Amino acid sequence: MPKITLYGTRFCPFCIRARQLLEDKGVDFEDISVDQDAEQRLIMRERSGRTSVPQIFVDDHHVGGCDELYALERNGELDQLLKQ
Repeated sequence: MPKITLYGTRFCPFCIRARQLLEDKGVDFEDISVDQDAEQRLIMRERSGRTSVPQIFVDDHHVGGCDELYALERNGELDQLLKQ
């Protein structure tokens, strides 16, 4: 099973939606809060090239944010990516 990492904040509605989808899929994921952690926010920015949250990775593959995660789900590609 791949390592799934979500960088986000506690109150961001997009972060909440992304977490909910991953939880509904029954996959374990590392949920890294960047609310008050400048170091983790910097790591997120360096890995993704983006400053917005959430930023989601499957292993080293940058999925993107919530919209990209849901697009994969709509296209039937998310399950396959999560099972690699």
